[in-house]
Amino acid sequence: MRLKIILAVVLIVFCSPCVTLAADETPSMQPAPQPGFSAVGGNPKNITLGSLDPNTGFKFMLDLTSRGAGISDAKLSEFDDRDHKNPQPLAILSPTVNLDGTPAFSMASRTLILDNQSQFRLDKLDWIASDVETSQNGQQIARFEAIIKNKTTGQPAIKLIKTYRVTPKIYDLDCDLTVENLSSDEHKIQFELTGPAGIKRDDPRTDSRKTIAAFRDIRGEVISTVLDISKLKKAATPENRQLNQHNAGFLWAAITCKYFTAIVIPTPDANTNFCNWITDKSGWFTNPDGDYQLNSGDETIGIDLKSTVITLAPAGNKTFNFKFFLGPKDKSLFDKVPMYKNLGFVNTMDFMACCCPAAMIHPLAFGILWTLKWLYSFIPNYGIVIIILVLLVRLILHPLTRLSQVSMSKYAKFNALPEVQEIRKQYGKNIMEMNRRIGEVQKKYGVSHSAAVMGMLPTMVQMPIWIALYGAVYASIDLRGAQFLPFWITDLSAPDALFRFKAVSLPLLGTLDSFNLLPILMGVAFYLQQKLMPAQAAADPQAAQQQKIMMFMMPVMFPLMLYNSPSGLNLYIMASVFGGVIEQYIIKKHIAKQELVETENFVAVTSKTGGKVKKQKPKPFFKM
Repeated sequence: MRLKIILAVVLIVFCSPCVTLAADETPSMQPAPQPGFSAVGGNPKNITLGSLDPNTGFKFMLDLTSRGAGISDAKLSEFDDRDHKNPQPLAILSPTVNLDGTPAFSMASRTLILDNQSQFRLDKLDWIASDVETSQNGQQIARFEAIIKNKTTGQPAIKLIKTYRVTPKIYDLDCDLTVENLSSDEHKIQFELTGPAGIKRDDPRTDSRKTIAAFRDIRGEVISTVLDISKLKKAATPENRQLNQHNAGFLWAAITCKYFTAIVIPTPDANTNFCNWITDKSGWFTNPDGDYQLNSGDETIGIDLKSTVITLAPAGNKTFNFKFFLGPKDKSLFDKVPMYKNLGFVNTMDFMACCCPAAMIHPLAFGILWTLKWLYSFIPNYGIVIIILVLLVRLILHPLTRLSQVSMSKYAKFNALPEVQEIRKQYGKNIMEMNRRIGEVQKKYGVSHSAAVMGMLPTMVQMPIWIALYGAVYASIDLRGAQFLPFWITDLSAPDALFRFKAVSLPLLGTLDSFNLLPILMGVAFYLQQKLMPAQAAADPQAAQQQKIMMFMMPVMFPLMLYNSPSGLNLYIMASVFGGVIEQYIIKKHIAKQELVETENFVAVTSKTGGKVKKQKPKPFFKM
């Protein structure tokens, strides 16, 4: 069942000098409200906190709106949007719409439920906004207020105060929501809050945006629940959008794209290591144009939070504190700040390793990321660092690669024997008899049954390492905007774009607006690699034809699939393939030398040797 977005016009009744919002007449979640209360706000107002000037020390700039007292827009001061024509500060959060069609702003207060009866949509109300305050340490503060009045007495019953604090030099902001009971009666309240929402897509090829909720399990470890944008799009019921984890305490919720994340962290009550006053965490997907595609640019995701029911004594109050992180997904940053490390912010990082267990890939990828940074401290060019790292990994894995290639070469030569080919042709339909006769030939020539397995085993051992290396290069925030050469590959996180032209659409390639040289060089490297690989003898002409097709598919298909990939990834793949070409050339010479030695040291199997390979006696250096 597809999600339906209902676009609605927000109806506000203006009363000078304040705005009054009555409780909803027909709330969907609670019984019909009592008409004894109304919500009072102020005039529309926007407030700016932080700055886009890096010299001020602020990591971001926030545009706050009085509508629901939320964050309408957030831009990072250290990153741009990678527009090659007119780069602008990166907007990490943007205005969007809720599932019901109303405007959605991050951290905006949505529904307030009073005494399990009256329900108020505070995201339709303009809160009373104060002017920005600046403290001595440079911290900027903004406050918003809303009042719930008793319509019978005209006296305030509940007061809500939301406070934002932005501090230079850190990626965090503080948001407090204080609820005060101004009456002489006890009240029960429950509120809903829009968490982070409206994150931009940061990868032109793949929409990797996700919603994540992190929990602390009974062992004290941080675990997470993830719903990506495709799952949220297909979610048919609210239950399918829940971010839950059984037998674990809630820590934080986040939305992420390829390189950045927005994380909301509700502060736990005293003497607890998890938040027990947030009950529901649900992700959502919305696309205002209603086309249900993931390529229009308006699609986005968000998270909604719902509190437990809180009892306020007469004249009592309760403050709910939230930390809000807006910044890059950087392992070194997450490790440096104790709070980030303790809360497991690394769970927001994704290495695109769906074919291998995360427990295997993540430690390898984190180690590779550390090595990239370490090499960069000596060689301040990430393009060169990637090439060096790839060659170092190939050098370390060379013994395994050589073992694999030698085993494959031996098995290929064995399969090419005329008598093996004849057996496969004659007994191809009788697998048991064919294997028995091939086994006899293997014994005759001294070929091990495990030669084929040994040829594949080293490759299987190396595979997780190469996948981790691929994932590390893919996810590294350090490659975003980093250049290799000043005239070519000026951004390792984007296609290399040797030169640009008017955009055109082509089959398989999609929309093209640049000539990318790296994928073509990669195709050349794949062709050379295929030429040097030991060919497996085919059992019939059809299989031989399939091998020839495969030899040309790799050099053609990979450049097509990766034409618009980030140049850092293509540089990694091209360096790896060219390194493999050199490595295979060396191994091929080693195999030829080894075969020559074996020819000199062994005599052929005959009936006189009893069907066993007989080693020749070494000749003396001189005769007596």
